Amino acid sequence: MEILLESFGQEWEALVRLLPRLVIALVVFIVTIFISKFISKGIMKLLARGKFNLIHQNFFRGITRWVMMIIGLIIALNILGLKSLATSLVAGGGITAVVLGFAFREIGENLLAGFFLAFSRPFEIGSLIQSGEFQGIVKNIELRSTHIRAADGRDIFIPSSEIFSKPIINFTKDGLRRLSFKIGIDYSDNSENVRMLLLETVKGVENILIDPKPGVMFSAFQAQYVELEVFFWIDMFDRQVELGKIRNEAFEKCRRAIMENNITVSANVSNNLSLSSAKTLELSISKV
Repeated sequence: MEILLESFGQEWEALVRLLPRLVIALVVFIVTIFISKFISKGIMKLLARGKFNLIHQNFFRGITRWVMMIIGLIIALNILGLKSLATSLVAGGGITAVVLGFAFREIGENLLAGFFLAFSRPFEIGSLIQSGEFQGIVKNIELRSTHIRAADGRDIFIPSSEIFSKPIINFTKDGLRRLSFKIGIDYSDNSENVRMLLLETVKGVENILIDPKPGVMFSAFQAQYVELEVFFWIDMFDRQVELGKIRNEAFEKCRRAIMENNITVSANVSNNLSLSSAKTLELSISKV
């Protein structure tokens, strides 16, 4: 029991002697964190003046903070008298990186992919993109993931490695987006007249571009109707534009124009029946 108490007393004395250095090391590390935030903000302002985009600003801010935190950790270890540990961390950085690479392979892949995405710039914040099954407007781009917001309001965070390894559809690279819908008309109608009617109608819809030109083309001969496809372009750089609203307006105006011109619409959901005579149909039933 006396040996145990004596050992405890020695450890306690060692802890008391270490306590001032522990406090100083902790303060130094915390101060380093605050300094890293201050420096990263300064770098952000400097890059913003140099007209670097937000992706590059976030990238260099993250790198700066990590480097400063590692420096603070090494200084704190030296204050605690763990100079050999600090030296081994620096000298054995390559081995440590390999070990951590196997342990956190997916995280490493995301960070590396985020690094390449930051400089390849396949999209910007505010771009409408699709990666795999996910589609939405880019809200933020970080090294590890990209934050997009879907049309239904969902916030989706896609790992950078998935975006980097899969095809990306950027709907707003040049600001142009093509929308379309299909209409079926009866074979008895003059299809060319209908095509011109729809073309003039869609040209009159607000926010639909004249260049590139909208168009109406014959897309298929179905069993019960001739299928026409109406297509047009809108400017996605105009933030006031709403895709669904413009498409619905174009569709409704085309529908109204067809109805007003007595054109028979066949939507493959019903057969058209024309009654050309009002004569009474007489039925006679004879008893066998």
